[in-house]
Amino acid sequence: MQEFDPRRPTLRLAPRLFTAIAGMAALGLGWKLTAADVPNPVKAALDPAALVALQHVAFASAEAQPGFDRPQSIPVKVRPGETLEGAVERAGVAPEEARQVVAALHGAIDTVNIKAGMAFEAAIAQRRSQRGPARLIGLSMRTSPSSTLTVSRTFDGALKLRELEEEVRDETKVACGEMNGSFYESVANVGGTPAVISEAAKLFSHKIDFSRDIHEGDRFCLVFDRKVTESGRTIEAGDLDYAEVKGQRFYGFERDGKTQFFDETGKNIKGFLLRTPVDGARITSTFGARRHPILGFNRAHKGVDFGAGQGTPILAAGDGVVLEARRWSGYGNWLRIRHAGKWDTGYAHISRYAAGIRAGTKVRQGQVVAYVGSTGMSTGPHLHYEVWLNGQRVNPIGAKVPQGTVLSGGELASFKVKKSRIDRMLAEGETAVAGEATPKLALADLRSEGAPKLR
Repeated sequence: MQEFDPRRPTLRLAPRLFTAIAGMAALGLGWKLTAADVPNPVKAALDPAALVALQHVAFASAEAQPGFDRPQSIPVKVRPGETLEGAVERAGVAPEEARQVVAALHGAIDTVNIKAGMAFEAAIAQRRSQRGPARLIGLSMRTSPSSTLTVSRTFDGALKLRELEEEVRDETKVACGEMNGSFYESVANVGGTPAVISEAAKLFSHKIDFSRDIHEGDRFCLVFDRKVTESGRTIEAGDLDYAEVKGQRFYGFERDGKTQFFDETGKNIKGFLLRTPVDGARITSTFGARRHPILGFNRAHKGVDFGAGQGTPILAAGDGVVLEARRWSGYGNWLRIRHAGKWDTGYAHISRYAAGIRAGTKVRQGQVVAYVGSTGMSTGPHLHYEVWLNGQRVNPIGAKVPQGTVLSGGELASFKVKKSRIDRMLAEGETAVAGEATPKLALADLRSEGAPKLR
């Protein structure tokens, strides 16, 4: 039996064995996540929390750092005039460790010409003894909408560079819900992108006054194409294929080289004139007799006032040609557009005209032509909007303007095929994925004997 010699250091196998086992388990989990088949993302897409968990697999030894507490994730943004090294050091680590991590990143990204606002997450572990600096366990930064660069410590303390990349897939998204707050907020809560929401708002401005016609609980549905990562993050929105609000259903159909929208019978829903030439505005004064807020006596109000903030974009109510863009008495800065069929629209109290807007300029429906202001006889920023027919002002709300075209023949048959496909998707409530390939998440080592390279 071997005698105990107090002069010889004791070999502590348990902590080292625990560290090794934990590290192997983490690496095994990383291999399993990389190599195993991933379930169909339509049925079980990775959520952001799952993606964060996968990122932490890259921090292979984060749970087995002797003498340190569990690491804490600290978000950092590079400040104006700050170096990347300075930003890493600001996360709470020693200058030497900050230099090491920047050296590890060198070659994978430009570590010198760093822009203010660049963001990353630093995993920092504090010493249990509370003496000495914290230790950088790992660092993660997004290098593209679908890939993340990570730096993590290996078992021997060295820093290793990896790229975590999600596969991007094309899909047609079904986004349905109920109004809870504004139209923008409600659609954004079910996955709508700003571009898609804006397109839908303009589409419904022909038929719906968002300030008066929309109520809490009203149902809506949008169907649109997008490029999406496995975690469900939209990185690019495509065309809007379908929109429904308050039971009004509009289907997108390509005609004459661009997408137009039609109702269920194939009638173009694009009205001759927009009902609301200012997005999200509310009506503050209607057409008819009223007491003038400045003059103090009753007189005819020959338009509709929309309350909106200073500088809010004003949209052309329809295709046409600018007839007037000038100062006009109490109307202040005034714009008048001539449309087909002897219809005109007028816009008053504007703060300024959009670039290129002058008499003779051709404009299209929905184009920004001016901005809300308070010029002329006005008590505050708003748009005074008028509609003229044969030189006479008519009520913009009740005016019976011409309707759009109606599909027929082969176009109608093609439209019905697309409509049937969208109706099936709505009935099933599922998102259609383009292609048959099963997306996988790749966790690739970038640090080797040579210079690191991005895949």
